[in-house]
Amino acid sequence: MDLKYVQTTCPYCGTGCSFNLVVKDGKVVGTQPYKRSPVNEGKVCPKGTYAHEFVNSPDRLTKPLIKKDGKFVEATWDEAYDLIAQKFKSYKPDEIACLSSARVSNEENYLLMKLARGVFKTRHIDHCARLCHASTVAGLAASFGSGAMTNSILDIAESKCVFIIGSNTFEQHPLIGRKVMQAKLNGGKLIVFDPRYTPTAKQADLYASFYSGTDVAILNCLMGEIIRNGWEDKEWVSKRAKGYEELKATVLKDDYLPENVEKISGISAADLKTAAEWIGTAESSALLYSMGITQHTVGVDNVKSTANLQMLTGNIGKRGGGVNALRGQNNVQGACDMGALPVVFTGYQKVIDEAVHKKFADAWGFPDGICEPKNGYEVTVMFNVLTDNPGELKAMYIMGENPMLSDPDLNHAEHALKNLEFLVVQDIFLTETAQHADVVLPATCYAEKEGTQTSTERRVQMWRKAQDPPGEAKVDWQILCEVAAAMGYADQFPYQSAEEIFNEIAAVTPSYHGMNYERLSRPEALHWPCPSEDHPGTPILHIGKCSHPDGMGVMHPIEWKPPAEVPDAEYPYILTTGRCIWHWHTGSMTRRSATLDNEVPTGWIEINPEDAKALGIQDKEMVRAASRRGEVTVEAKVTDEIKKGVMFMPFHFAECAANKLTNNALDPIAKIPEFKACAVKVEKITEA
Repeated sequence: MDLKYVQTTCPYCGTGCSFNLVVKDGKVVGTQPYKRSPVNEGKVCPKGTYAHEFVNSPDRLTKPLIKKDGKFVEATWDEAYDLIAQKFKSYKPDEIACLSSARVSNEENYLLMKLARGVFKTRHIDHCARLCHASTVAGLAASFGSGAMTNSILDIAESKCVFIIGSNTFEQHPLIGRKVMQAKLNGGKLIVFDPRYTPTAKQADLYASFYSGTDVAILNCLMGEIIRNGWEDKEWVSKRAKGYEELKATVLKDDYLPENVEKISGISAADLKTAAEWIGTAESSALLYSMGITQHTVGVDNVKSTANLQMLTGNIGKRGGGVNALRGQNNVQGACDMGALPVVFTGYQKVIDEAVHKKFADAWGFPDGICEPKNGYEVTVMFNVLTDNPGELKAMYIMGENPMLSDPDLNHAEHALKNLEFLVVQDIFLTETAQHADVVLPATCYAEKEGTQTSTERRVQMWRKAQDPPGEAKVDWQILCEVAAAMGYADQFPYQSAEEIFNEIAAVTPSYHGMNYERLSRPEALHWPCPSEDHPGTPILHIGKCSHPDGMGVMHPIEWKPPAEVPDAEYPYILTTGRCIWHWHTGSMTRRSATLDNEVPTGWIEINPEDAKALGIQDKEMVRAASRRGEVTVEAKVTDEIKKGVMFMPFHFAECAANKLTNNALDPIAKIPEFKACAVKVEKITEA
């Protein structure tokens, strides 16, 4: 028997925990603690504990599939590549779109971006950051000049006041929750505002429930109270911020007095005043948020408001402070860093900048050039174009994304995919999206390849190969190189290893310039920006100055606006969505992990007891939930842990897909959909 441990990084959330994969006779069979990681110190959440269980799932894709007469038949790799090349050569660049993935490595995101812009010559590339943290990238970049989490996970433990809004941290990022508890043990206060009384809320010194979609009103109220009481950091604001007077004029309006915001938000005036005092008087205050802030038609406004609060109190560029945007998936930060977005190359270098465009064209050396220097379509816009203007986009290449479960208004998403002439999906399972494909390419999971991923705190860490892929499945970067070769561009994709790809990334990306595999293989790895090989990395951004050219932070006066869809007589309840601790995203990995799936085998809708009584609904009863976009049959969970008038559904479960109900109304800047607030009705199933 051959037994070994292979240290790697968790493939689930953005925390970036490390563990050892246990490999027996060449197969991954378990996980064991890796105690040298400074992020998780050997601890992992349930998903990390069982992150081996899906790896050798019997329904892993093992051979290329081509759809003939509506049914998939097995094919050779050469047949699949020949068909892809023939089809993609027949389309104009603007008729092609690509979706990259927050699940694959930096190297693979970079290569799909290069394939899209260099081989297909298309400007239309995006990935699921559009659906989770596009507003973070846009909002924080406008405020600070950089669209990333400002602080490290470790220094949250030093905060004297942790304010969590729009994040169920203890279930979604449990090892970050551990740092929050360490802050409490060190004497820090914990404030949690959430429509649900979550496991995170249960640890709070001050918890208040509020109506989803009222975040700007709440944050403006806190800032108004801080200014009225003289708790703002006058020195920080005077030396490092622009726009203070305009912000002050907005937040001091009567609209944002605690008594008025109580009526909008449902949080009592007394609790708003207490929160303002704790944040305003704390030696350091860290703000943590996730998709409860970002997934709104005012997502960018929400993010700018969090930045306003932290600048006002001088909590930018200091330990225990910061705007800590907790990224959802394992490599959503890295996929953004790699330019898998329609407006930037790697390191957020703008595609419309002629000098940047020339830099990449020269570095890549395509004899016929690369895509034009124009912004492309966001994924949400791609799907609107496919439904509203069929024929404009004709072909799509999707790597490791599952929009048929993750996108809002799934009927709309299905309509969009059916309007494609040709769809390629590269994945490890035959997902709901892959079932719509014309060609399916069997790829590899995190345990079967080398590479890097970038966590929510900008820490770039290693994956290490623990076993061979199943059957004829291939590593994602190898597939992309072979597709490029089939298209006639083998010379531009000459890579023999993930490390060679990373070295190219470092060469063209200023924030990664000082990184290499040797430096990243250490337990602590490196945080970007890391501009040179003697640079130690940057755990905390904006020390001394922000990332704008003049070094200043920008305060934005923001007025509160209600969600795009509010309750009415026909649809009287607010629906919000999220995750549970046992499952991840569309469930393609966790629902194939027997231990996790046994804990929570299907979805539910949370209903306040008063609402349930009015509807005549009992706990565990199957009910019909409907919005203007669709309906699902789902089990009712009657609980006083959700606010009256608000309902909640997890979005992991295809059989009761929350996203059949959600609204695809978009934030005008980030083009992120409003997953966190839509109007629904819930009915008894009388025929049952």
